[in-house]
Amino acid sequence: MRIFGKGRHRPSASWRQATDRAFTLIGDGRYEDAGELLTRAADLEPWLSESWFNLALLHKFRHDWEQARAAGLRAVALLDRETGTPDWWNVGIAATALQDWPLARRAWQAYGLKVPGGATTAGEPAGMELGSAAVRLSPEGEAEVVWGRRLDPARIEVLSIPLPSSGRRWGEVVLHDGVPHGERTTSAGHAYPVFDEIELWAPSPVPTWVVLLEAATEADRDALEQLAADAGFAAEDWSSSVRLLCRMCSESRMPSDEGEGVHLDPHDHSEPGHPGPLGHRTDGQLWVPERECGVAAPASLVRGLLDGWIADSPDSRDWRDLEEVC
Repeated sequence: MRIFGKGRHRPSASWRQATDRAFTLIGDGRYEDAGELLTRAADLEPWLSESWFNLALLHKFRHDWEQARAAGLRAVALLDRETGTPDWWNVGIAATALQDWPLARRAWQAYGLKVPGGATTAGEPAGMELGSAAVRLSPEGEAEVVWGRRLDPARIEVLSIPLPSSGRRWGEVVLHDGVPHGERTTSAGHAYPVFDEIELWAPSPVPTWVVLLEAATEADRDALEQLAADAGFAAEDWSSSVRLLCRMCSESRMPSDEGEGVHLDPHDHSEPGHPGPLGHRTDGQLWVPERECGVAAPASLVRGLLDGWIADSPDSRDWRDLEEVC
């Protein structure tokens, strides 16, 4: 059968062998060698959309966005159907990385998503209202899952305060992949996907600080977090918000809260006395006043923020050992 002059047929054995070998090489991180094979496969079957989809995928892994966009456009030009295909999603990611907003809008619409008519002054699609999600920073390294706000199908603004090992900051925007790896659920039963970061899209000028707090009660800790939020920045009690998970647990469906009472999360690999939900459990206590806290705020504000927090309740609050870490 021929459609618009393009032959539709099963790919040859040579195409399948080259493609299978290429994806084995991609799994080993040998992108250059894989590229040679996928280019050969595209030469063998130039009318096959999968040939160009695979090349676009490879270029995405390499963060070569110009090539990813070019190959992705060739793939979608050969599709048998117009909407709902991952080819358009990859085009949307490449276009977003390149800030090619007309193409990004076209890609999301072609995939089947509603894109409102509004746009920012830079032309970015605005008002898609995709809600909250989690993103796995540095997925191939010392991965960390943090919470954020989805700006569009390919970008998340980080709203948690990442640990310094991630190299990321509160308020940064990261480009993320389209297929979730895991979920986080809340006590209310809501499930949120966990996407893998591809690369940093927009840096944040706000540094990350670590500070040791003396907070007599959870209410004292909460007061600092609220004070920082009211100032337009953030504070986060890493002693209770950080869980150490193995890779299998992290990429599964995980509760985002530790629960109530003394029931401990069996997937939590942290230890008493260290950051994590188990960190404040010592000698049967449910609260330890000393907290390791992350603060995202400018250098000109952070000490005043902490001093103001103490001034509101000097008998139950104190801080020490403030250090900029990212």
